[in-house]
Amino acid sequence: MSDVGKTNVVLVGHGMVGQRFVEALVEQAGGRVAVTVLAEEPRRAYDRVHLTSWFSGTTAEELSLCSAEFARQHQMDIRLGDPVEAIDRIGRTVTTRAGRSVPYDVLVLATGSYPFVPPVPGHDADGCFVYRTIEDVEAIEAAARGARVGAVVGGGLLGLEAAGALTAMGLETHVVEFAPRLMAIQVDDGGGEVLRRKVEELGVTVHTGAGTQAVTTGADGRVSGMTLSDGSELAADLVVFSAGVRPRDQLARAAGLAVGERGGIVVDERCRTADPHILAIGECALAADGRVYGLVAPGYAMAEVAAAEIGGAGTDGFTGADLSTKLKLLGVEVASFGDAHGAAEGCVEVLYSNTRAGVYKKLVIGADGRLLGGVLVGDAEAYGTLRPLTGGALPVPAEQLVLPASMGAPVRFELPDQAVVCSCHAVTKAVIRNAVTTHDCLDLPAVKKCTKAGTGCGSCVKLIGSIVTEELAAAGIESMRGLCEHFAEHTRAELYEIVRVKGITSFTRLIDEHGSTGAPGGDGCDVCKPTVGSILASLAQGHILDGEQAALQDTNDHFLANIQRNGSYSVVPRIPGGEITPEGLITIGEIARDFGLYTKITGGQRIDLFGATVDQLPQIWKRLVAAGFESGHAYGKALRTVKSCVGESWCRYGVQDSVGLAIELELRYRGLRSPHKLKSAVSGCARECAEAQSKDFGVIATAEGWNLYVGGNGGMTPRHADLLASDLDRDTLIRTIDRFLMFYIRTADRLERTASWVERMEGGLDHLRAVIIDDSLGICADLDELMDRHIGTYRDEWAETLADPDRVRRFVSFVNAPGIPDPTVRFTAERDQIKPVLFEKLEVRGR
Repeated sequence: MSDVGKTNVVLVGHGMVGQRFVEALVEQAGGRVAVTVLAEEPRRAYDRVHLTSWFSGTTAEELSLCSAEFARQHQMDIRLGDPVEAIDRIGRTVTTRAGRSVPYDVLVLATGSYPFVPPVPGHDADGCFVYRTIEDVEAIEAAARGARVGAVVGGGLLGLEAAGALTAMGLETHVVEFAPRLMAIQVDDGGGEVLRRKVEELGVTVHTGAGTQAVTTGADGRVSGMTLSDGSELAADLVVFSAGVRPRDQLARAAGLAVGERGGIVVDERCRTADPHILAIGECALAADGRVYGLVAPGYAMAEVAAAEIGGAGTDGFTGADLSTKLKLLGVEVASFGDAHGAAEGCVEVLYSNTRAGVYKKLVIGADGRLLGGVLVGDAEAYGTLRPLTGGALPVPAEQLVLPASMGAPVRFELPDQAVVCSCHAVTKAVIRNAVTTHDCLDLPAVKKCTKAGTGCGSCVKLIGSIVTEELAAAGIESMRGLCEHFAEHTRAELYEIVRVKGITSFTRLIDEHGSTGAPGGDGCDVCKPTVGSILASLAQGHILDGEQAALQDTNDHFLANIQRNGSYSVVPRIPGGEITPEGLITIGEIARDFGLYTKITGGQRIDLFGATVDQLPQIWKRLVAAGFESGHAYGKALRTVKSCVGESWCRYGVQDSVGLAIELELRYRGLRSPHKLKSAVSGCARECAEAQSKDFGVIATAEGWNLYVGGNGGMTPRHADLLASDLDRDTLIRTIDRFLMFYIRTADRLERTASWVERMEGGLDHLRAVIIDDSLGICADLDELMDRHIGTYRDEWAETLADPDRVRRFVSFVNAPGIPDPTVRFTAERDQIKPVLFEKLEVRGR
């Protein structure tokens, strides 16, 4: 129920568009509304755009768009798992499945869409799925464990995402598309052909111009295959339908509201239905221009309009939206914007196509010289600048905009202020500039928070960053370019070069000679101290726990272990390539049993031991080192793991020794300190069971050698790695990885993953390839020498720690109680940091 005097707004559906609506509503109406959200799913709004990242380890919490704190702060009543089943327009109430009656002053329908499943025989058999929710991907993931072949019906955006997920889970994957090409709505025939070739190179079999006639089943009722429209049979254990979506307008139909001939709740430019008390937004709505929009950006625009309508703001109505898309499917960049198919009368096309490199670029130019649209496949780097130019005159000849950087100098020009930089939130360049100059937003995070630009699909973030940088410089606004106030004039990369060239071995000397004068707290801070500590370690300048270096380390490096939420620590021995002997397994098991540790096999193919206290760490590692184990560096910004499949030794599909290579790489790069953690994988064939394309550097075997991918990572902002080089022999592969890692360590910013580093790099992958393969900067010999130094000076940190009594003395829970663990001491969480509760220990001892 709403508070007295407030407008009672009921939102039906809590997807991405519904969440954007409530965010806009509380911004505009604040304390004048009481919001009730009625959701069908068992969880609050989450990011469906990045749903595929679930298969890379992203959690539901990381995908969430609405925190419990947000709901509490704005006094929102969110009811999950209880969908609305009826609307009483006369009484202005809705009734949920559980029988609850909820009154409203304004009802907003954001029920979204549902996956279309062709009504072919067998479509509901055991083993058939759709790809829409977290529950869907959980079910697909569970079924894939017992499957060998998967088929996706539909070769559009979601279909290729689903195919990528099946491939990543190790299934032989087929895509069946009725249209004559993949992504028929977004790309033309030329782009579709390049896309198909790239997708098939990754091991996915593509069937275009083929419909699904039936899903066949075995005697057990489970899926056994498919019959296609050309009469062919396709064996499959698992089928995912991704053949488009339909508006969820059933509630509106039952309530007597008008719907379109092909579905969708009819609304006007203000998102109002025929009932003045009911609005509809997102994929369930048929907009005033007669379209149902299936992308998130138009849904966000409708959400803004609906919130303004309720809040009384005078914004423009919704009359249409930008349908541009940029994404990476199966590791292939695809972008489409404006009139991608050249439908305008008198338009011409400017094309660049390199089928060998898998790159296709097309710009559609109007008869008056304006840019009307375009298609980019294989290299979508220019999307960020081209899409905002759509509808306007080109600042340079179109030919210069499609040629790759390697064929000429990069083209530089000014975007007009009215250019829409962020299509998800309709943010123009002028708004971004204003955020910098008027609202004192001096960096990218501040601009994103102020304008919401870059918080949607994220494809515009790089462009926003360049606009912010240029505006700061043009306005003469001082911004700190350095690492922190103690090194205000030097970036991390510059400090690395200073330490390397001058042979500096201590933080004290570095800050004395190159620190900022008059900086507060001249001893450094929690930004520069661990950063310099990492630089010193990466240049093999002594053990990290020796002398002054020990004071530079954060909590994890200080004790060579990861602190956990209950104040205990984890122990992670290195298991190169995931290969381990029975004796090694027995040793780990005995240690876990003797110390009462929780054990977990990680996604990186090693074993975590949880629950060790600080004083137990040397005892545990003494036994592990004696058994031949080394530090896994799970606590450090360093190489973590090189994951592998079983390769040609065991797998019938394997074409190379992936295990042997993974072990060689992990032992080569173990202990390599870097700006951020590093993860790697080696797959023995194109089936990609080791998921190499989601790693900082990944290797996939081919019949001719090895393909090297770089700049990928999972987590909150997952990114597929880019193909750097193909069919490399073993020596060339290792030399190229050496140089990639050392160039990254030498030039990346503090806490910058390789994915962000590659995306930020001027010239992108072409520049990276030129530097580390073609030696365009003449530094490859230096990079080789740096890697040789690392390999030659590597020592296991835990083995060296145990050999030095002074180092071992630091491993005590309490300085005044260095003996056996005290059972009277417990640990608790305080402000998201774990600290021992010392006062409880004192109280128990009567002090």
